[in-house]
Amino acid sequence: MDVMEVGLGHSLGLVSNEVSTVLGSVIRTDPVSLGRVADLVADAPRVFVLGAGRSGLALRMTAMRLMHLGLDVHVVGETTTPAISRGDLLLVASGSGTTSGIVRAAETAVGVGAEVATITTDGSSPLASLSGSATIVVPAAGKLDRSGAASAQYAGSLFEQAVVLIGDALFHALWARSGQDADALWPRHSNLE
Repeated sequence: MDVMEVGLGHSLGLVSNEVSTVLGSVIRTDPVSLGRVADLVADAPRVFVLGAGRSGLALRMTAMRLMHLGLDVHVVGETTTPAISRGDLLLVASGSGTTSGIVRAAETAVGVGAEVATITTDGSSPLASLSGSATIVVPAAGKLDRSGAASAQYAGSLFEQAVVLIGDALFHALWARSGQDADALWPRHSNLE
């Protein structure tokens, strides 16, 4: 197919197929890690989220939904973010698992007795080693992979899309566990918009 013939519909189909394939792989290959991450989020007194660039934006979406659920959630780097403490959870996303600021934050979290949960493409990365069984490995291309083998999309797009959907699925699973109906969550939506 000529590049000029590639329309939005074709691209949407490609993105949809890649996302479906990669998330299906996550579900099949490591349901234990998915459950571990959900349990950590549910049990933590406070949840902190951290990612760089688009991964960080994806986790901000997750933070918002977890707040709607009634959890005490903070986005690392905001001026109102408190110190992380023993028993808290740091939820991080990094395709490479080597982003220096995120690795340092995870090391700090572990150092004070907090838990770390990681979403990454590299299960042997420094971040994955800090989170152990709470590592969700997404078999997507890293942002420097230009081979097109793992994804035809640009840079880390497939990974970032997966982070958004894993976050939404995490929220949905915890919402189902909570027994709250949608009316119970609604008052937590922003009313300053």
